[in-house]
Amino acid sequence: MRSILVVLLSVVGVVLVAEWNIAAAQRTTDDTSGGLTGKWTVKADFYGTPLYFHLELKDEGGKLTGKLGGYKLEGRATGNAVHFVAKGEDGGTEECTATVKDGTISGTIVRKDADDPEHPSTHLFTATLAPARRGGAPQRHEFTPTKFYRQFSALNEPVLRVAPGDTIHTTTVDAGGTDEKGVTRVLGGNPETGPFFVEGAEPGDTLVVHLTRLRLNRDWAGSDDDIVPRGVDTEWAVKMKDGGKSVRWHLDTVRGVATVEKPTEHLKNYSVPLRPMLGCVATAPPPAAGAPGTGDSGGYGGNMDFNEVIEGATVYLPVRTPGAMLYLGDGHAAQGDGELNGNALETSMEVEFTVDVISGKGVPGPRVESATHIMAVGLDGSIDDAFRDATTNMANWLTDKYALTPSEVAQVLGTSAEYKVSEVADRNAGVVLKINKERLQGLPTATPAK
Repeated sequence: MRSILVVLLSVVGVVLVAEWNIAAAQRTTDDTSGGLTGKWTVKADFYGTPLYFHLELKDEGGKLTGKLGGYKLEGRATGNAVHFVAKGEDGGTEECTATVKDGTISGTIVRKDADDPEHPSTHLFTATLAPARRGGAPQRHEFTPTKFYRQFSALNEPVLRVAPGDTIHTTTVDAGGTDEKGVTRVLGGNPETGPFFVEGAEPGDTLVVHLTRLRLNRDWAGSDDDIVPRGVDTEWAVKMKDGGKSVRWHLDTVRGVATVEKPTEHLKNYSVPLRPMLGCVATAPPPAAGAPGTGDSGGYGGNMDFNEVIEGATVYLPVRTPGAMLYLGDGHAAQGDGELNGNALETSMEVEFTVDVISGKGVPGPRVESATHIMAVGLDGSIDDAFRDATTNMANWLTDKYALTPSEVAQVLGTSAEYKVSEVADRNAGVVLKINKERLQGLPTATPAK
């Protein structure tokens, strides 16, 4: 087993969060004087890449104990000097030497990998007080996007800073980069509105996105006449060899249906109900994980193409970088399960949403809640793996919320699980495990709902 910082680099760059106690927050001198107790946000420079860490300190008269990313540390604080060593389970160490000035801890981390202790590496870091939540009544923001991003990056400049409880009203372009007026604003590939910086959202938290309004803002959408390779056998792949042509649909918001603008004879009376949804809702992965393109998906959410991310739904996403860095886009007027055509009824959208933060409690992957169901999303390279991810995600949800034992989880899932294939069009397949809330009414809640 490698040291904690190596684990953070190779897995997800798990971030260290920090929230100082009131006394420490009010302190303005450089003398620590027992005031280091609390949770800190640590930013380390790893060969030019910023990584964030969770640091918890308990300061008892200068004696420091606590955790660095879950591993125990011990050390001392003398005046404005700080020194501690965090030990990994394999014997690797992270030695921190720093000073405190103006409420910031600054210094170096010397990492000794248990597999190669003779070649330590040194990295600069700073630790600061996590920003407190803004006080006062929630605000409403009218945001008109002027630029759109094609990567879910933590390094993009936030377009707007918002607080938990705030509501944002905005618009998105379609997957091809075209807005509500038919003007192409950006290169296609699911360009996103955002990122929105949510104050107080720190790595290890959960971002809550309540979709309060999803409305079409134009009367047409584009799709294709093909079926993605994952969805057909060899015989049908041959039959579809001439597919891939664009199909334009008319969106009739009065009647609530979509129809092909130039239908074939067999489809002249074919229509589908409008059901606006967002294909993409995402938080940014940590910088060390790289910035995935907006056509991709993973534990951060992203291009999930799950057709129950509709008005009234709530999406839960892990926070893995300060501020969460929320992105939204890829509006669909309607979509069948799996997005079999590779494109759904792609269109621009009017979007209104409210954000919240569940502090100190993370989720392993995307979750969605509706008025009737809780839904755990699995996204992976195959449907089998996505199925396992969705089941594990839901098993953890039931464990955390209802304090069920593994045996009890199995009994609930075995009698209440509903599965649907949500995505087969992109690199990752998507499978969602749903449970009707009525099945869970008799269970005692162990913790607040997430």
